[in-house]
Amino acid sequence: MKLLGIGSRINHAEHGKGVVTNVTSKHYWVTFIDKGLETLELDEDFEVIEAAEDDVDTVSFYEVEKSLKAILKKWSDVSEVISIADKWKGGKLILEPGDTNLQGKELPIDTFFHKITMVRDRLRVMEQKINSSNLDEQEKIDLQQYITRSYGSLTSFNVLFKLKSQQFVGQRSKS
Repeated sequence: MKLLGIGSRINHAEHGKGVVTNVTSKHYWVTFIDKGLETLELDEDFEVIEAAEDDVDTVSFYEVEKSLKAILKKWSDVSEVISIADKWKGGKLILEPGDTNLQGKELPIDTFFHKITMVRDRLRVMEQKINSSNLDEQEKIDLQQYITRSYGSLTSFNVLFKLKSQQFVGQRSKS
């Protein structure tokens, strides 16, 4: 299958006539006269009115940017902005001892959340240092398992994160 270039004109049974405005490794982005912007699978059925002959870069700017962010996140000590879930903003964490004669403690939940994310950042830095160290592979794997278990222990705090993609992930089951 030859990919259509940007500027190709098509006629789609459901969306009508449109022009290919972007091509990714999986989709055509097509601006249709009546329906606006739609994404179509590369192998979707449509009539080609006029194919543009341009070479197609099958990796979009978005995909390059996403990959670059992932690499920088993994290998640099620059931490991303982590947001607390809206329902917890301005809230407080209340710790009450079992002994009513003792005084409890209140802590702004934003402060607690910041401390949790700092623990995660430090675990990530430790992970990077282990991976780039001169330890043999088995020692790296052993230490990596401790870090993974630490992430797993912190999954209870995932409820505080606004974005699921920023939550703690422990060891996944192999099913």
